[in-house]
Amino acid sequence: MAITLTPGTKAPSFSGIDQDGNKVSLADYKGKKLVLYFYPQDMTPTCTVQACNLRDNYSLLKKAGFEILGVSPDDSKKHKKFEDKNELPFRLLADTTHAVLDKYGVWDEKQLYGRKYMGVLRTTFIIDEKGIIQHVFLKPKSKMHAEEILEAMKVAAPKKK
Repeated sequence: MAITLTPGTKAPSFSGIDQDGNKVSLADYKGKKLVLYFYPQDMTPTCTVQACNLRDNYSLLKKAGFEILGVSPDDSKKHKKFEDKNELPFRLLADTTHAVLDKYGVWDEKQLYGRKYMGVLRTTFIIDEKGIIQHVFLKPKSKMHAEEILEAMKVAAPKKK
């Protein structure tokens, strides 16, 4: 399955459980702009860099009207450890059955050192207040993901001092 969702299409609905065991769904974000980011695994270097970049720029993203929801195949317990360790201010959806990953086409064949395996394609979808996909980042820049989101959505990014 490959990513076939493009800007202008309706975001597939989903529901699941977050790091606190609470139900979370796309419907919860109706009327809000959502940064829906898919990442391979909690506690790994690149995923941590990406989550911390979103954390460090959380107030800017919130000020621009964005909510953030991270999704990976990890369970709620591992998400909770990841949230606590990195002081993440946003929700993480546990998708252990790959239901949401499949709907968004981000669970696919990957290759590392010549070995093929199934995994998460690091991808971010920006979904508007009406549930329409506005932008798709197929290979987000983990170290500056918030900046690229703000830039792509034409929201003024902060000036570096």
